[in-house]
Amino acid sequence: MSVLLGALAWRRRAEAREGGVRIRSRFFVLVLSVLLPAILAAALSVWYVYREERQAQQHSMAEAARAFALAVNNELQSREGILRTLATSPLLEADSLADFYAHAKKMAPTADTAIILHTPDGRQLLNTRQPLGSALPTRRSSGVAELIGRYGPDRVLVSDLFKAPINRSYDFTIQVPVRQNGAIRYFLVMAIDTANFERLLFRQHVPQDWTVSILDRKGVLVARSRDGARHVGTLVSNGLRQALTNASDGLASGVNLDGIPVEVFFSRVPMSSWTVLLNIPDDSIRRIPLRAAAWLAGIMSVILACAVLAANGVARSAIRPIEQLGDTAARLGKGEEIRHAPLGIVEIDAVGATMANASTQIHRARQELEQRVAEAVEATTQAQRALQQSQKLEALGRLTGGIAHEFNNVLQTLTTALQLAKMLSNGERVQSLLDTCNKAVARAAALTGQLSAFGRVQDAHLVTVPVAERIEGFLDLIRNVLPSNIAFDAQLPPTLWPATLDPIQLELALLNIAINARDAMPQGGRLLLEAVNESLHPGPQDLPAGDYVRIRMTDTGVGMSAEVLARALDPFYTTKAVGKGSGLGLPQAYGFARQSGGTMRLESSEGRGTTVEMYLPRALETPAGNGDALESAASRVASRGSVLFVEDDALVRDTVAAALGAAGFTVTTAATADEGLALLEAGALPDAVFSDITMPGRIGGIELAETVRSRFPGVAVVLASGYTDQRVAIPEVVLLPKPYRIDGAVEALIGAMGRREKELGNNTPG
Repeated sequence: MSVLLGALAWRRRAEAREGGVRIRSRFFVLVLSVLLPAILAAALSVWYVYREERQAQQHSMAEAARAFALAVNNELQSREGILRTLATSPLLEADSLADFYAHAKKMAPTADTAIILHTPDGRQLLNTRQPLGSALPTRRSSGVAELIGRYGPDRVLVSDLFKAPINRSYDFTIQVPVRQNGAIRYFLVMAIDTANFERLLFRQHVPQDWTVSILDRKGVLVARSRDGARHVGTLVSNGLRQALTNASDGLASGVNLDGIPVEVFFSRVPMSSWTVLLNIPDDSIRRIPLRAAAWLAGIMSVILACAVLAANGVARSAIRPIEQLGDTAARLGKGEEIRHAPLGIVEIDAVGATMANASTQIHRARQELEQRVAEAVEATTQAQRALQQSQKLEALGRLTGGIAHEFNNVLQTLTTALQLAKMLSNGERVQSLLDTCNKAVARAAALTGQLSAFGRVQDAHLVTVPVAERIEGFLDLIRNVLPSNIAFDAQLPPTLWPATLDPIQLELALLNIAINARDAMPQGGRLLLEAVNESLHPGPQDLPAGDYVRIRMTDTGVGMSAEVLARALDPFYTTKAVGKGSGLGLPQAYGFARQSGGTMRLESSEGRGTTVEMYLPRALETPAGNGDALESAASRVASRGSVLFVEDDALVRDTVAAALGAAGFTVTTAATADEGLALLEAGALPDAVFSDITMPGRIGGIELAETVRSRFPGVAVVLASGYTDQRVAIPEVVLLPKPYRIDGAVEALIGAMGRREKELGNNTPG
């Protein structure tokens, strides 16, 4: 900067001798006026980036400390789960301490873990670190008695660090009460060597220059990711203990046990009131922000250097045309007088004012025009591109919707004709073939529902179904996905309770579980599907007490480790190779069970297979029947009433009208909603209007229903559609999805007419 200022001073002295100021000097001033703010802005940017990086790093370290605290908490909870399992052992109820001792020794998660049973007064009855019957310590060393006095005996208590009296190792304990007949009879304790937590910290893959420590309530070191054996039992500094007392999470500064200045991020472990410390050296903390700031400073320096070179090039390129223009003006001056007021600038004094102003204005106008044209072209191109994309998406949605609509009309014709054929045929083989055709139509209808879902969002269809029949109809598909070396068996008692659920989601959940079982048995095995009625008081995973249908699928596959089992229900988590699994199978089944009001539970261990249990709440209402109600409806009542059936598809219109006639209705047909409205206005008032929604003409089925409800209140309305992007929100109007069963249409018409008669009867005076 001093070199630039010196050069500028020299130029000004030279120009003063020439009697004017050269434009080159003005460019130097311009460069300085630009560079000085730019340098200041660069310095501010470097400082801002350093500060933001430092804050982001501190936030990240605080989150890491919380994650370590949760890992410690999860480890404690897993040990608590073992104790609670032992506390419910029938061996304690029977006072069979010898058998319980053997069982507890097997349940200890590690060889250096002890299971201790003692009475409420502190007398030890057994200790798996000592042979049964050996002399045991007569008093407690863990300090749990003080915690019982503070928190009461009913809580799960985690002690502080202490020296174990038997093996003289640093231990801590987890204690749970054992209740029998409403009173605390024993305390069940797990004594754990701190080396377990050193192994836990090692599994977290802590960076080399980080140190993770675990402190108990008193600030005594329980475990440390580095040199843990040397520092376990050490009391941390008073300043750090004071900081931990004042807050459960935070940041502190100090010196670690190795004498290195560090920043300490700490977080409280919820279950035990212990604290996890994350110590990071100050040099490491500052390294990343400084590196980012240095990178930014380097980039800014390069940019400023480029700016200086560009400004110098612009100055030279600008001076050269001006000098040429001065020569031209001098030559023009010989033939014509050019008036120009001197400005004291050597180059500009040589240029005629009119020529300079005109050229400048023309150049500026041309640039503005080119810029406006370019902006207009770009805006037009973007608008056209957006319009084309919108039109493509709209066309694709209409295409899939139209295909679904037309295909559902074909399915409606098929299913109605099949039901009529079944009613009119008495041959058992023909009846069986017709049932198979109806199942194929139902499967095609499900595919059509998936196709129509592309064009609009579909609402979930919850129906009450007999669970045993529903699963029975799906067993062949499960068998098809299993290889021949896997034996599949299903035990479905016919007395299973009904459940209200989405049938498609139930089938998908069972299929996902079966596929997981198949992949877990590459060498073959056995898959068993069982379902039973079960009353829970309450159920697993805080399931409310009540009646449930429990569906269990058990395989003999490779099973899952504890780590995999803990994450098996996480979406997108999979242990399969890339491209072999999405990680959504079990999460889908779990989500289906929860949305149905129940839950799902997993049991697995390596080498012993996997068991998946789904609990579905019992439905109080009666499930919809699967039988052909057409014959039974015709046998109960000779005449159902009159129906105006509006349908634009001739095949659907003819087959459904014939079926409704066979069911006891007097049917009048119309090809469009306009034609149907004309019949109503002409005085032909039926008991019900049964109309399609999507039809050609001035109005559609929804508009027809609204007109009937407002102008002909005594007429019931039922609508049907294979696809529509409109919501039907008209009171007392029933909506049937195509393809529908005729028995369903009959029940819908009867129900709608009954509700209209009841409503009109309630509104009659007197």
